[in-house]
Amino acid sequence: MSVVSRQTTSRRHILRGMGAMAGAVAMPSIVRAQAPIVMKMGTPTINDSQHEWLRMFGAMVEAGSKGAIKVEIYPASQLGSAPRMIEGAQLGSVQLICLPPEFVSGVDTRYETLGAPGLFKDVAHGQRCLQSPAFNKAFLSIGDSKGLRGVGLFANADMIVNCRTPLGGIADVAGKKLRVLGSAMQIEQVKRMKATGIPMSLGEVLPALQQGTIDGILGSLPVITAMRYYDSVKYVLETGHATITVMSVVSKVWYDKLPKDFQALIDEAGAKASADIYPWIVDFNDQQRKTWLKNGGEIVSLSKADQEALLKQMLPIGAEVSARKPAEMELFQLLLKTAETTA
Repeated sequence: MSVVSRQTTSRRHILRGMGAMAGAVAMPSIVRAQAPIVMKMGTPTINDSQHEWLRMFGAMVEAGSKGAIKVEIYPASQLGSAPRMIEGAQLGSVQLICLPPEFVSGVDTRYETLGAPGLFKDVAHGQRCLQSPAFNKAFLSIGDSKGLRGVGLFANADMIVNCRTPLGGIADVAGKKLRVLGSAMQIEQVKRMKATGIPMSLGEVLPALQQGTIDGILGSLPVITAMRYYDSVKYVLETGHATITVMSVVSKVWYDKLPKDFQALIDEAGAKASADIYPWIVDFNDQQRKTWLKNGGEIVSLSKADQEALLKQMLPIGAEVSARKPAEMELFQLLLKTAETTA
């Protein structure tokens, strides 16, 4: 080979090497562009149906996106109190929150509609109603103009009263200060029990109970069992007058920036998780009741006559509260109709 040929060949090797180096330098930017989309999801509770819903939903989203969306789950108010998580979702710093809709009634009062007492015969009836397409769509669309896109809705548990002192019946609730979610629906229920409703975030509840700032809570047995309230607030009265429900909303700011196929994935996973979780809830609620009793907690159920008397007192609340705003009354009427057809 001539000197000129060797120089030409050498130059070609150098140029190819430079091209390879250029590709190697460019590679990190390509990797960065393909980095997973982080989806931070929060809930006030831990090791309960809300937490489990996040796990189910998250697994579907990660599998459906082939890892392009990376889910991070933050239970037990790790992302802040409910108001802070709601603000985060509206701003886009939190991508999804899962909690009872009454928490969001400050954003739109229609969210409190599901807190109306006496609508459902039991949790199973509530689940059928919430999965009814027309009502489900109407309820989940409430926050569209407020930065919150609804993607999940399910029935969770029967309402109970949990206090530091023994409860033999509704008469024992009179005069008590009870933590509520802050919606007019719940505050009015407590008022009919001749007690006082105190809105409070979940993280503040146990210390307030232990210090005597409040006497008890309006809540659900599965949540207080998962949080081990039986150690210090062991008295439960099963009233059967209302059903606790749960919804999940995603940040619309974040959602609107996703590719269309990922948007569809989020919607489909939310609907599927909300349907699939019900058998899990049935088993979980049963186990939590047994756990409560096993650990020294006490449960008193109202007699049939007392429950009927309480329901008669509570039933007007939904219509009375909803009547304050036409849009809320319209949704309440749809809820009533759906509850009748799914009974």
